[in-house]
Amino acid sequence: MMMDWGERWSEVRKLLERPGPFTHPDFEPSSETLKMLQENIRVLVIGAGGLGCELLKDLALMGFTNLHVIDMDNIDLSNLNRQFLFRKKDIGRSKAEVAAEFINQRIQGCQVTPYYNKIQDFDGEFYRSFHLVVCGLDSILARRWINGMLISLLSYEDGMLDQSSVIPLVDGGTEGFKGNVRVVLPGLTSCIECTLDLFPPQVNFPLCTIAHTPRLPEHCIEYVRILLWPKENPFGEDLPIDGDDPQHISWIFEKAQKRAAEYGISGVTYRLTQGVVKRIIPAVASTNAVIAAACASEVFKLATSACTPMNNYCVFNDIDGIYTYTYEQEKKEDCVACSQIPQELEVQLSDKLQDIIQKLTESLQYQMKSPGLQAMIDGRTKSLYLHSPASIEEKLRPNLKKTVEELGLCDGVEVAVADITNPSTILFKIKVKT
Repeated sequence: MMMDWGERWSEVRKLLERPGPFTHPDFEPSSETLKMLQENIRVLVIGAGGLGCELLKDLALMGFTNLHVIDMDNIDLSNLNRQFLFRKKDIGRSKAEVAAEFINQRIQGCQVTPYYNKIQDFDGEFYRSFHLVVCGLDSILARRWINGMLISLLSYEDGMLDQSSVIPLVDGGTEGFKGNVRVVLPGLTSCIECTLDLFPPQVNFPLCTIAHTPRLPEHCIEYVRILLWPKENPFGEDLPIDGDDPQHISWIFEKAQKRAAEYGISGVTYRLTQGVVKRIIPAVASTNAVIAAACASEVFKLATSACTPMNNYCVFNDIDGIYTYTYEQEKKEDCVACSQIPQELEVQLSDKLQDIIQKLTESLQYQMKSPGLQAMIDGRTKSLYLHSPASIEEKLRPNLKKTVEELGLCDGVEVAVADITNPSTILFKIKVKT
């Protein structure tokens, strides 16, 4: 049934047409503000899962009519208990497309444009066309990438930031009964990369424990996934595990149950097996609703100046009651992404290139995935190591065993590092320790 705009927007109109104790100092009540909200503001929602569905609904009901949503996933049966824009008939279809159809059919005047893509499929011109970006993601990598993209769009004149180039990012995240909301003004406030070390590390189990002394049901599942699957190839030579294929999950579940029984371990279930294989983060519909509402309200504040935006990070916890707290995360002066300052990379002459790459991937400060390195030596660019294309990687592979000295790296040499966590290269300056 189509929802009537007039009834749904009566409270929005009141908020935009009268002052109040929490209004922004620059806010001037006007009926034109609602018209601007409907006709001029373009909002991009990244993610159409549990949080993304709530975000689209909230933004549409708050008066935003020009919405765009990106998601690369298809709808799975397990999504239906919390991703409320989907139905059983939609299984297998694009999340972004179905979510857009639902909102367009249900809310009069709202136009949601879907993109069945990865965020990396679009360039700077695409992202520059939006006034605000709001994230409902379960991926730290994707957060870091869009954070880097919005920072790369900033313009500077005589060293001063042109604030008209700032595209605000509102980021929400949930896990079980916990959640957070943050407002990032690229170049002005703390960005995602500034506080990267606050994200919990991904859980990985020692291989020796998995293979020899399992103690948890997760150990048994990981044993089958890591060691037994490539050994037995149950569905064909070198076929990778598909976490959405019931046959694959069932095979891993049965083998894990058998191993658990051998060691007297209980708790191996089909759901846990799927969670371990797919690295699923527990999701609760009520938490998604709370965090999405908070995100949508921050988008509304930024778009209209009706209220002062949050400054700039809020945590939410309702495990043993309800607790919430808001504080300002400070901008990191030497942030990899937003500081505009070349990073100092300390090395020893005896360090090998593979040691430097390991440092970039394991450091809490950088947390890179597959860095490629190029150095500027004597005015010429020298490729040290690149992961692709395969022919270049094979040619540069011997460099991994070479030392800093053998590669010709010395104090002050600039090294550009490219990684999938950032759309732009990161500049480092070599500092040789004695």
